[in-house]
Amino acid sequence: MKTAGIICEYNPFHSGHAWQIREIRRRLGEDTAVVCAMSGNFVQRGDFAVCRKHVRAEAAVRGGADLVLELPMPWATASAEGFARGGAELLAGTGVVETLCFGSECADTGRLLRVAECLTGDAFKTALREALGKGVSFASARQAAAERLLGGDAAVLEHANDILGVEYCKALQGSGIEPLALPRMGVGHDAGAGEGFASASYLRERLIGNQQLGDYLTPDMARLYEQERAAGRAPVTAANAERAMLARLRSMREEDFARYDEGREGLYHRLYEVSRTAARMEQLLDAAKTKRYAYARLRRMVLRMYLGIEVGDMPERVPYLRVLACSERGRALLKRMKCSAPLPVLTKSADVSLCACLSGTFAGVRRQRMDDESRGDLTAPEEQEAKRNETTAMHRNRGSGGIYADCLRQRCAGSGRRHGADRGNGIRVSGRHRGHQRRSESR
Repeated sequence: MKTAGIICEYNPFHSGHAWQIREIRRRLGEDTAVVCAMSGNFVQRGDFAVCRKHVRAEAAVRGGADLVLELPMPWATASAEGFARGGAELLAGTGVVETLCFGSECADTGRLLRVAECLTGDAFKTALREALGKGVSFASARQAAAERLLGGDAAVLEHANDILGVEYCKALQGSGIEPLALPRMGVGHDAGAGEGFASASYLRERLIGNQQLGDYLTPDMARLYEQERAAGRAPVTAANAERAMLARLRSMREEDFARYDEGREGLYHRLYEVSRTAARMEQLLDAAKTKRYAYARLRRMVLRMYLGIEVGDMPERVPYLRVLACSERGRALLKRMKCSAPLPVLTKSADVSLCACLSGTFAGVRRQRMDDESRGDLTAPEEQEAKRNETTAMHRNRGSGGIYADCLRQRCAGSGRRHGADRGNGIRVSGRHRGHQRRSESR
């Protein structure tokens, strides 16, 4: 059985995503298993996901995916390079994924690989520094440097999905996973709707505005989203927390802002100054925006300040595999991962505490717990405390983190059966999400 990977957000899961999964099986074989590395409750553009991660994960499994793993928040809210690197590491950490499939405007894997190779060379770094010295944005400087070295192939850096594809190719170097570019169907990135497909941004706008969506969402995604909306849990946007985000920024000193400036270019000075007077988030971003700093970068920095994710909190590598949903074939993959995965497999929030105990004080796990807590996805406080005490005692008795780590991997990887079962179709979703569903259905 072949296994393909997808790095995604599914915000929301729509007909284009379902087509991509079908196309993967058409190309690689109908028995191909599909593993998704999906963002959690916050996404790469520096925003809140429109609905909870477990809802989107269940829609993905019902739409053809077999196993949905969560891309931890430090990577889910990073730049395109960090997002791609985290997703590639997570899929490589399963030990079963052989091919990474992704949508692309050019759909030319060889071309994307040539550009990726150029962007990792010393000649490109020199050309990039020279271009940045002219005061242009990073994207413009990268484009100019690549054109100087590659000529026509550099045109792929003009398109959002091609750019992400290049980053995937860079991140996969040395991983043993092969990239496969698939054509992006219908409209372009952020380009509305047409030809039976719609961009995710167009769908989010209509969901937030409570407008009709036609057939652009898959039927299961539409049904699950409506359940969330009826329960008052959707749509979710940054506007819901705007006052809290502005209050957080105003409570910080200028030196606090510096700890979130990933580029170390002084951007934090601008954000600090405008945060003193801005009354709306849109006003703050407009005031801080320059030709060098894109809105997405500003939104990511503001979101990380709100969530408390400092630059130093980014771990060197993805530390765990967290299961959000799986099919029967996904459960078979989890059994294979008992032997193949070099990372522990987490199936419930309490396992995150276990993983943290093995690693000591680990900021990335701590931030992930903050993410879950803000969305009501952790166990009760007394249960958490009991689990921490139990884990501490076990850890002391073992006397060796390595031995206990092996036990944890076996325990977590074999716990696919602990998922709540959707009887009749073999789909598994987390217990907490099942509780939300039952409460919604009872209303």
